Amino acid sequence: MHAAADSLERLTPDLLAETGATGRATLALHLERYAFAAKHLQPGRVLDLACGVGYGTLLLAEQSGQPVLGVDLSAQAIDYARIRYGGPGVDFRMADATDFRDAQGFASIVSLETVEHLPDPDAFLASMAALLRPGGSFVASVPTTPSTDVNLHHVHDFTERSFRAAVAVHGLHEVDCLRQVQHVPLGAVLGRTEARMTGVRPNLPAWYLRHPRALLRRLVATLRHGFTNHYLTVAWRKPA
Repeated sequence: MHAAADSLERLTPDLLAETGATGRATLALHLERYAFAAKHLQPGRVLDLACGVGYGTLLLAEQSGQPVLGVDLSAQAIDYARIRYGGPGVDFRMADATDFRDAQGFASIVSLETVEHLPDPDAFLASMAALLRPGGSFVASVPTTPSTDVNLHHVHDFTERSFRAAVAVHGLHEVDCLRQVQHVPLGAVLGRTEARMTGVRPNLPAWYLRHPRALLRRLVATLRHGFTNHYLTVAWRKPA
């Protein structure tokens, strides 16, 4: 079973090149987020929404001892997940995150690097709050430096403040957070020598000419943070 290894949006650990700086570094960030999420899971069913090929779903199950359902829109990713990461306490299902429903609800929901992809983040977060049982945990992450200019798959940029506010309106209360910084190998990205360059916007200078506000956001972020990407993962609780 094959799963694409050349996309910014699909990490397959077994297929990452050993010399791929963005792939290995990004995987390390994802594993750190999943380990953070595992510490905040409540007893009961766990949902890993937008699970990709499932390595994080298995990590959640192993570290928590709870049954975990991994859900992803990609049939290819789910097929791979069932073969590579399926096992006792781990199940996988193909579904769209924007309209996923489950009558039983979940004690914990994990959805990492998802919200920035969705056309209506507020509707998605409302559905997550509804799926979460009283007293349950919701763990989610987003980039907090600009990404929509470079990444064709991202449709929303978030700051730490805007991300927290987007979730808080749905009645969830923050209990913990994880900040991460990823240094960008600028030469490899600009020269497109990295394997995982599918999804990077082509002819970026011309795009900036048509979107000057995006260029301004990028310049401000670069002056503030240098050539780094910043990420925020937050754990929230739903009142009992």
